[in-house]
Amino acid sequence: MKTLKSMRLHIGIFGRTNVGKSSIVNKITSQQVSIVSEVAGTTTDAVEKSMELLPIGPVTFIDTAGIDDDSELGSLRVEKTKKIINRTDIAIIVTDYEGFTEYEKNIILQLTELKIPYLIVVNKDDIQSIPPNKLEELRQFTSNIIQTSAKNDGDFVNKFKSKLVEFLPDNFVNSPKIAGDLVPEKSTVILVIPIDKEAPKGRIILPQVQTIRDLLDSHCLTYVTEVEGLAHAISNLKNPPSLIITDSQAFKQVSEIVPDNIPLTSFSILFARLKGDLAAFIGGAAAIEKLQDGDKVLILESCTHHAIEDDIGRVKIPNLLKKKTGKNLIIENYAGHDFPNIEGYKLIIHCGACMTNRRELLSRILTANKKGIPITNYGVAISYCLDILSRAVKIFENN
Repeated sequence: MKTLKSMRLHIGIFGRTNVGKSSIVNKITSQQVSIVSEVAGTTTDAVEKSMELLPIGPVTFIDTAGIDDDSELGSLRVEKTKKIINRTDIAIIVTDYEGFTEYEKNIILQLTELKIPYLIVVNKDDIQSIPPNKLEELRQFTSNIIQTSAKNDGDFVNKFKSKLVEFLPDNFVNSPKIAGDLVPEKSTVILVIPIDKEAPKGRIILPQVQTIRDLLDSHCLTYVTEVEGLAHAISNLKNPPSLIITDSQAFKQVSEIVPDNIPLTSFSILFARLKGDLAAFIGGAAAIEKLQDGDKVLILESCTHHAIEDDIGRVKIPNLLKKKTGKNLIIENYAGHDFPNIEGYKLIIHCGACMTNRRELLSRILTANKKGIPITNYGVAISYCLDILSRAVKIFENN
């Protein structure tokens, strides 16, 4: 019933210890989300709170540890705080009358490099106002500044919302479509959903659920079938469907059933466009052809799950890669929010990213690009290995 974290606007709260980050979060959410204390370093790890922030919509606030904790344990917390940046859509930098130190400036360098918009909140205005020269220094970074007291400013939340709306990313003002923008309203779309070992008992997986809802919101008629019923489903229709979407694992079978005049793609490719950069993933897939004996390939998942006997990331994709290239490849897997050391890899293949937000995936793409390492995703890589990539992405040519 709730909006998934992966589809929420992620707002990271950053700043030195004891500048009032937790007080700001508690004020905005009207809840005691984070512990507030005069003792520096009270927030020891990232604290998350998901809520509806009207009129903006579903958001997740991430209250982070102080960026200036110099203790041995604190350095680990600071490192975790910096990693939060990779999944932050909008950053709130909290400071006080002391203005900016090198800590805040380093955070801004990272935010600027990743093109993450940020707002500066000058807190503790009730204790001491920030000197004009320090305020002017802040204005050299951005005009998005709020002076406030989290304790006493009754209008702070309204000020915060107004500023936030001014620089919200376009994709949160105009919610992106998964598939509804690819077909006309009231058209028919067939979804091919294999019921195999990876399908949860009694349910279907998240990307499929989200795609169905997206098509319903776009007033489309949705026809769901297994691979075995696909030919019958197509023949049952008075007119050909406007699009067929399949699970990537069934791409080969489905492509052999679907006539060439009917557009075909996969859930994973749709999510490559929604969450990441489809063009970058298509370009990254071309590196598969160049792989040589002994090359390392990283298969990267953004969430952890129990690996099954015929797991797509640990069994199916490695088998496809080896069959396509004919090479003896070193294939390694990594799962979780933390981005591993990618030095030495010749290719990264990312999952569909249904459980993470777009900012985190774009950060991973950017990191790979800086290292000169091609990156693609499950659906694109699978369709490339099966020689049907051009068909799978054709529907996006005019969108």
